[in-house]
Amino acid sequence: MPIYVQRIIELIKRYPGVIALGGFISGIGSFILVDRQESLASWVAILMLVSWVWLMLENTFTELFSRTFKREIPQPLLRYATQMIHQESLFFVLPFFFVTTTWNSGQLIFTGLLGAAGLVSIIDPLYYKWVAPRRWLFMALHTLTLFAAMLTALPIILHLTTAESFKLALGVAMLLSFPSLASSFPINHWRRGVALVLVTLAVGGAGWLLRSWVPPATLWMTEVAISTDVRDRTPSESLKEVPASQIRSSGLYAYTAIKAPRGLNERIYHVWQLDGKEVDRIALNINGGRKEGYRAWTHKQVFPGNPVGRWQVRVLTEDGQVIGVLRFRVVDDGQAPAN
Repeated sequence: MPIYVQRIIELIKRYPGVIALGGFISGIGSFILVDRQESLASWVAILMLVSWVWLMLENTFTELFSRTFKREIPQPLLRYATQMIHQESLFFVLPFFFVTTTWNSGQLIFTGLLGAAGLVSIIDPLYYKWVAPRRWLFMALHTLTLFAAMLTALPIILHLTTAESFKLALGVAMLLSFPSLASSFPINHWRRGVALVLVTLAVGGAGWLLRSWVPPATLWMTEVAISTDVRDRTPSESLKEVPASQIRSSGLYAYTAIKAPRGLNERIYHVWQLDGKEVDRIALNINGGRKEGYRAWTHKQVFPGNPVGRWQVRVLTEDGQVIGVLRFRVVDDGQAPAN
């Protein structure tokens, strides 16, 4: 092994957290650049996806290198390259998901898994003695990380909507999960092959059914309000409690300012719920690029005969991913509203 390669490996061993820190800093930098200069953010995201192409085609590239140069790439270098890609990717996407997660929902589980995967990737005893030897677990980590990286990068690079990005990322994750399952459970009979296909489809189906648990990585709310009036594209107040007579006379506004990457046109929904039951669903189209977020609101004028209770306005993507939730109460006229 060349001495300079050996020194690089020793340096990585001595400071394993530096790679993760670099990924985290690049993620924060890209997150900030989405607000300011998205062309640079796109290049950062593209570099992350190129590194994933290397990981998926690692065996092919190493065999081609050996045939061409009559030398083999050192295995320790390959192991650390794989670990570095996992670290870079996980810590790159974490700033996006930390900001866009609705923490009092199932999204806490998905972002928690990403955080746990990030910790595993920088703790060598866990990564090399617990995850790497178990092929199915290693590929699960690989697939989860690629899924999150694609959700973050595709809207920035290709200006795909959140719904389009989710479908594409989920499809790629299903394709990757099949060979990992096949390597762990060899196909020695047609029934096992059918079973593996069904398991792969079940993984994709579960991902689709639990899509509300996955934060929309590049959409987040910068300002929200429940108000009785919106003037000059600004709510006059932000209410937590509203008298029933007031909403019967003038209705109620749900105001949201949503940040999205430049060039992204997205359809979202304000879903009005009373005590957990949907009473209205109103579509809105937003455009990305505004630093303070694209300002949009819905004006609900028709309410149930007895509107008293706990209300929510759930802000959803076209496929049902939760961007955020606005909460307020409608009270009897005898109770004074608390602003």
